[in-house]
Amino acid sequence: MIKRKLGKIKGFSIQFLPYSEIRGLDSNHRIRKILNIILGNNILILQGRLEPEEETRLIGDTMAIIGHVKSFKGVELAVISGNNNEGLLGKFRKNLVSAIAGGDIGAVTIIGPATIIKEIKRNPKKIELLLKR
Repeated sequence: MIKRKLGKIKGFSIQFLPYSEIRGLDSNHRIRKILNIILGNNILILQGRLEPEEETRLIGDTMAIIGHVKSFKGVELAVISGNNNEGLLGKFRKNLVSAIAGGDIGAVTIIGPATIIKEIKRNPKKIELLLKR
């Protein structure tokens, strides 16, 4: 019944990945793990965020495999961070937690196949994940 309502989308799942599962991995293994999840027709909700270089590499790697993997059209990616209007003490605390934890775990990253996700809209009060039909 759901498959009929979604039209072209044949099925997908949403997977949550806690930052603790990728904290100890090097950049290559992080990217590979994320790509394997995405190529499995999953929308990934990652606790935290990747380093800027890793985000760039992820996008570059997905561009390289377009045309080599059947029906893969790329990824949609959005990072949602906490309140950027923090005072000096709030910024210090956030930086200290990031240094101890090994990454910005106060953020959430949403990554999914472009064949499923049409758009990710971010507003101060909500996140809209628009799917293709």
